[in-house]
Parts: sequence; structure tokens; C-alpha cells
Amino acid sequence: MSGSGAPTIEAPRAEGARVAVIAAQWHPKVTDSLVAGALRALEDSGVTDHKVIRVPGSFELPVVALHAAKAGYDAVIALGVVIRGDTPHFEYVCQATTDGLMQVGVTTGVPIGFGVLTCDNDPQALDRAGLPDSREDKGYEATQAALSTLVAVRAL
Repeated sequence: MSGSGAPTIEAPRAEGARVAVIAAQWHPKVTDSLVAGALRALEDSGVTDHKVIRVPGSFELPVVALHAAKAGYDAVIALGVVIRGDTPHFEYVCQATTDGLMQVGVTTGVPIGFGVLTCDNDPQALDRAGLPDSREDKGYEATQAALSTLVAVRAL
């Protein structure tokens, strides 16, 4: 895990924003912690209008993100984890999820926080999940990124 070069992003003030947090159900220890990190970031940013929506897996994130964007949410946080296995499934799910979420953001103009962990193994995912002994909190970081993008877009 690199981590080098990551920017320091302070929790942007985003009071009044409506935010959808969409999280996969696979690997609940990881995804529940990602959701907890996202909720902490929302609180730190003054966001009180948010909804957590659970979907079966990461593959389902883009379609629900699209509906959230169309429903008027100002930002969408997509959280999930895909662990590499012995089949090409990893590549297909990671690519489809990434492309789908990018397409939602670009076509709707709604900032999407990308908090989908794509890891080789469980220890890598746990180290990024924001658990007490994790080195990173990608749920928090994805939320900060989406809210920072929302603030930037609103300033245009």
C-alpha cells in the first residue's frame, strides 16, 4: 500500500447538502466500518441530511448512485470492497463499478465519492476500512473528496 502523495483535505463545510451514502453488503466488517467513516466525515462537515442505502454488492452501486443523483442528492458516497480471487470476477466487477460510478458523476454532475476498496486480500481491505487498527479510513476520505468537489462545483 502506497499512501504516499495523498493530499491533506480538511473536512469541508457543507451544511445544507443532501448526501446519499450507498454501501455494499459484502464483507460487513469492512463495509460497516466504511459507512461509519463516511458518517463521521458528514458530521465533521456539518451535513445532517443524509441517507444510508445498502445494496447487495459493489456491482450494484452505480445504478443506485444514478437514482440518488436523479432524486436530488447533492453528493453520493459509494462504498464497497472487492477482494481478488482465483477467477476474472475481480477485474470485471472492479472495472464495471468504477466505470459506472464515473459515468454517473459525469452525466449528472453530482459528485461521487469513490470508496470502493479493490484489494488483493482481506488484510489489505481491513487496513483501509477505518477500523481502530487500520492505517487508512477510505470511507471518511471518499466522503471528504465528494464534499470538497461539491463545494468546488458550487463555487463556479
